[in-house]
Amino acid sequence: MEILQKGLALAFLFIIPATFGATNTITTSQMIRDGETMVSSDGVFELGFFRTGKLTNQYVGLWYRNIKVRRVVWVVNREAPLTGAGGVLKVIEPGLLVLLNDTNGATVWSSKSSRSVQNPIAQLLDSGNLVVRDANDERPENFLWQSFDHPTDTGLPGMKIGMNYVTGIETYLMSWKSNDDPALGDFSTHVDPTGYPQVLLKNGTEIWSRNGPWNGFGFSGGPNETGEATYKIHLVMNEKEVYVFQEIIDKSVTIAVVDESGYQQRWTWVDGAQNWVKFTYLPVDSCDQYKLCGAYGKCSTNTPFCRCLDRFVPKDQEGWARSDRSNGCVRRNNLSCQGDIFLKYPGIKLPDSRNSRYIDVLALEDCKAECLKDCSCMACTKLDRSKGTGCLLWFGDLIDMKDQPENGDDIYIRMSSSEAGQHFGSHEQNSELPLFDLSTILEATDHFSINNKLGEGGFGPVYKGMLEGGQEIAVKRLSKDSMQGLDEFKNEIIFIGKLQHRNLVRLIGGCINGEEKMLIYEYMPNKSLDMILFDQTKSMLLDWKKRFSVINGIARGLLYLHQDSQLRVIHRDLKPSNVLLDSDMNPKISDFGMARSFLENETGAKTRRVVGTYGYMSPEYAIDGLFSTKSDVYSFGVLVIEIVSGMRNRGFSHDDDNLNLIGHAWTLYKEGRSLELVDPCLAEPSYISEMLRIIHVGLLCVQKRPEDRPSMFTAVFMLSNEVVLPEAKQPGFFTEREVTIAQSSTSTNTANSANEITITMIEAR
Repeated sequence: MEILQKGLALAFLFIIPATFGATNTITTSQMIRDGETMVSSDGVFELGFFRTGKLTNQYVGLWYRNIKVRRVVWVVNREAPLTGAGGVLKVIEPGLLVLLNDTNGATVWSSKSSRSVQNPIAQLLDSGNLVVRDANDERPENFLWQSFDHPTDTGLPGMKIGMNYVTGIETYLMSWKSNDDPALGDFSTHVDPTGYPQVLLKNGTEIWSRNGPWNGFGFSGGPNETGEATYKIHLVMNEKEVYVFQEIIDKSVTIAVVDESGYQQRWTWVDGAQNWVKFTYLPVDSCDQYKLCGAYGKCSTNTPFCRCLDRFVPKDQEGWARSDRSNGCVRRNNLSCQGDIFLKYPGIKLPDSRNSRYIDVLALEDCKAECLKDCSCMACTKLDRSKGTGCLLWFGDLIDMKDQPENGDDIYIRMSSSEAGQHFGSHEQNSELPLFDLSTILEATDHFSINNKLGEGGFGPVYKGMLEGGQEIAVKRLSKDSMQGLDEFKNEIIFIGKLQHRNLVRLIGGCINGEEKMLIYEYMPNKSLDMILFDQTKSMLLDWKKRFSVINGIARGLLYLHQDSQLRVIHRDLKPSNVLLDSDMNPKISDFGMARSFLENETGAKTRRVVGTYGYMSPEYAIDGLFSTKSDVYSFGVLVIEIVSGMRNRGFSHDDDNLNLIGHAWTLYKEGRSLELVDPCLAEPSYISEMLRIIHVGLLCVQKRPEDRPSMFTAVFMLSNEVVLPEAKQPGFFTEREVTIAQSSTSTNTANSANEITITMIEAR
């Protein structure tokens, strides 16, 4: 979250205080002058005169009345400021709202109306919509004029942004010229109805950035808005109009803004901080630059930014080598039209949909069949994730795709039948992972060279590899004689193939060839968290800011699993060795072999076969086999304490007590000595308050009773905000003796109830 800085607060010091009263209506016999305001009947919005940093220019605008850091959300006369003289706002017959120069009575600005009425009034509605209507007719469709048809740079809840085909009116947001000049700026946000609707951010007439087409929850590739509890975004599309609007689902104040720098943002007023806080924005990074990587190229924040989609090659090899990716990519095997197949490409921002067509079909196979009828149809997807219906077909080259693991979508691209691989079993078929040829994997790993071996677990060995386009991969190769590995293999396909988040390791594809079964992941150059955190030398690489970032990343990954993913997953084996680190030390939760999904109305389950790792398992799970999202919260709490201290929970010893690390941390907390827990290498006094808060959150997560532990949603909020935290109660497994008892108890259920296996990482020579 980002706090609104002073420079963005605009010129609110120059807003003239209200003296007109609390009326929300003016008639032809009334007017608003300097120093007078209109107030909506609920007291939320206020309309009046204000001046910007250029004190000679005066405007009429709208703002939230009771918010101290005031931001003008609509301007009447943005292109026609009053200069020098004062002004008067009034409504006149036959139904016009006008702004007049108070000195000579000249009209500075006027609304328009296609009809006349005898008794017009201007009214400020509770929505913030300023309307002109017949005093005897309150029907919304009969407004003579409304400000919601003429927004400036800010979208208010309930305001339609889009196109009305009947009236021909397009409503869009246009930035201010500068932060003290509300005149028309360079950037604008539009809902483009060409093909299938998508949101375009334009610089003048050129597309600057783009949110992909609507997928039922939001716009593909846009900021992830499904996880926010304060508002919902809706798309309405029919023969008369197409538009989006924002619905507030609590009492929050949330606005959408396009600013003079070319950012599309969403701000929420936070009473605790007494400021505007930015939750989402676009462009997020350089990959949001429109069609940066050309046709069939996919942009990623990892270097290099542009890559060809799998089974595509650069169209201009020499230009690609010079970092000129504008010509994009082409299929390595040409289409034949007859007998083509589809391959799934998961977790991306869907391509530009201006050359697309929507059809209302239920099944994905029907969608593919419809595409195959037309040789110019290049891809398809099931569009509406909220209902599981609808299909979008793309015609011509696919452009402006981005690697979007957190909130991207799946697309099925038409390919030559020669790209088909062998099929998975029944579980695996449902995942529709891209399949790699065995020859491709053999070449990538140098025929599984020992020099490329990264480690080995119960499922089999893991190898580092490099694909033809330069992408580094990790290949998990299933051992032929490992039944446990086969179960994990299927579980990984079922879960991680459908889960896409920046803090989950990404499954790129699979390879099936006879007895050979392999899963291909993105390669994590910094291996697993335990290899760095618990190494006396390497742990110096993790300063406090990086450790805090790792904790936050793990928390957000778990929040996605528990709340925002389509499957709702309990990981059941969260530990440092199952947290991988990319080149920038960003955490990625891995190893879903033990994971379980649950239905929307389920909160947990019970099992007779307890799996996981002691030291990270919650008491109710280790002893009674009860697992829920709160089981993962407990494991997360252990991780937090380990990351802050740099010590393992299991095997910890202290001269003064017989406690494990969690018990020791709680004892220090009760005595007001939590700072003693912090890893000595983190000698950064400026972060002391933050360190103490994180330790406190970790202890709240490991409390003995599941109902006392916070949800991951609450934990994420507490990690990022300086809020008053409840007192932490005694944690579960306070001593090593409790862990021993738990292990003895669960050993009666199964001879191998706990998965103590961790991949032993081997440095490649």
